[in-house]
Amino acid sequence: MNTESAGQNLGQNPGQNPGQGLGQGTRAVPAGLPGGVMLRDMTPADIPAVHELECRLFPVDAWPLQMFAAELAQAETRRYLVAERAGLIVGYAGLMCIQPIADVQTIAVVPEQEGRGIGSALLTELIRESRLRRAEDVLLEVRADNPRAQQLYRRYGFEQIHVRPRYYRDGVDALIMRLRLGTAGSTTTPREADRP
Repeated sequence: MNTESAGQNLGQNPGQNPGQGLGQGTRAVPAGLPGGVMLRDMTPADIPAVHELECRLFPVDAWPLQMFAAELAQAETRRYLVAERAGLIVGYAGLMCIQPIADVQTIAVVPEQEGRGIGSALLTELIRESRLRRAEDVLLEVRADNPRAQQLYRRYGFEQIHVRPRYYRDGVDALIMRLRLGTAGSTTTPREADRP
């Protein structure tokens, strides 16, 4: 899983229908973020641009192109989003939910757009989707050497529950983090005191 919140490329995404959704149909997502960034459901037409970003953001652990297609084809257990600004994909995220567990499969934002709330908006929507699908817990894996992403997840109430040694291809450990849903302290937005 690629659950980092940083990357290096802006992917182009021409000729899309921003309202088109997959699986359970188009769902409402946050209307917009500062700077004209919009969230919407990922479509098959987005896969080349998302894959280009994936290869630039995660050169060691990039998913193959066909994996994105396979994920989108499983709408009964998956939901994928893109963040788009001026026709360019600047972030993306995906969730797998098989009750009682929801698993954040990937989340990424290009570095040029970091600090604008895109990663937070993507994560908020994945948590909201987890609740809609009646998950009890949300799990994710994050690189041990990515404190910025870990900080984002902790602001949402995720706690580290395990370490997978040398999980990533370059030998870096993965931290397994969990958010318990429906319990005191689990929210879909960061706590006010933790906001930058």
